[in-house]
Amino acid sequence: MNVILEHLTKKFPSRNKKQPQDVVAVNDFSLEIPDGKLIALLGPSGCGKSTTLNLLSGLLKPTSGRIFFGEDDVTDLPAEHRGVGLVFQNYALYPHLTVKQNITFPLENRKGKDKLTKQQMAEKALEAARLVQIENLMDRKPSELSGGQQQRVAIARALVKMPRILLLDEPLSNLDARLRLQTREEIRRIQRSTGITTVFVTHDQEEAMSISDQIVVMKDGVIQQTGAPQEVYDSPANLFVAKFLGNPPINVFDAQVKNQTLYIGEEGVLPVPSVEDQSVTAAIRPEGFLPKADGALTCNFSSVEIMGRDISVVSTHPCSQNATIRAIISGETPVTTGKTVRFDLKKNKVFLFSKEDGARIFF
Repeated sequence: MNVILEHLTKKFPSRNKKQPQDVVAVNDFSLEIPDGKLIALLGPSGCGKSTTLNLLSGLLKPTSGRIFFGEDDVTDLPAEHRGVGLVFQNYALYPHLTVKQNITFPLENRKGKDKLTKQQMAEKALEAARLVQIENLMDRKPSELSGGQQQRVAIARALVKMPRILLLDEPLSNLDARLRLQTREEIRRIQRSTGITTVFVTHDQEEAMSISDQIVVMKDGVIQQTGAPQEVYDSPANLFVAKFLGNPPINVFDAQVKNQTLYIGEEGVLPVPSVEDQSVTAAIRPEGFLPKADGALTCNFSSVEIMGRDISVVSTHPCSQNATIRAIISGETPVTTGKTVRFDLKKNKVFLFSKEDGARIFF
């Protein structure tokens, strides 16, 4: 089921008497989600990603714009008739019901030709439980389950009615790091095996990049960039996207372009053909540094952090907007250090942005 959002806007009335204008949570949001794909809505808290999900589910009505599931306009359709499965951040399981009863609950309200017998509901519940690998926990109560198991029950409950669209609202936030990794792999496996179009909301860029077919980076209710995870990482549309994606974060410098050469401080560090002379913001991925005794960029050496197969060379520079500069280097690469450390730069890992609005400057 492909999903189309056309110029979707959601405004909330202001509660601030001094600033009575409406709060715009989602602003002219247009997106097409291909059938059977997993899309991640990614952005910081307050960017409008959960509001967008609630508009998709029918829990909120848009101020303007339309929502289509396939050929069907569902903008004014109540949530219970949209055929969506929704998984909440806090699981939202019924504590007095068993796992089996929690999973079958969405099926019990069916009426008419869609009404199921108890046997049919039990079979569907078992099928959903097997999909998330909790079929041996059917008689337990939620209080007897771990956080990861509770999340699987919530996913099984959303899947049992075979929804047209599966919506996941930060489903991994309450899990520890190892369990979060395991569960996100399970979500990807389940999504691929069912082929259900899925929208996954998260503020964690590592989660979004690892399991999604496409990411939608949001800020202040507006789409900043849409694309395959690696494409967005390799070619950010603006400074916000460049800074939001990547761990360790991208290294940002105040810089100048003079005579088609990028200068950081007094050092010409990279040719930038066709770029006019101007002040710019230069951003360099941590893996974009090449340690070299006579490298173009000189930084003040701080320390070396051992990361296993890689090392992180930590340094500072007067023009850096980051407190420290982190260069990720292969553990097999020799690094000459003293009071300073010098680098050449990989051209494809250096990005230039306008000082005025953060827009990308290509070279």
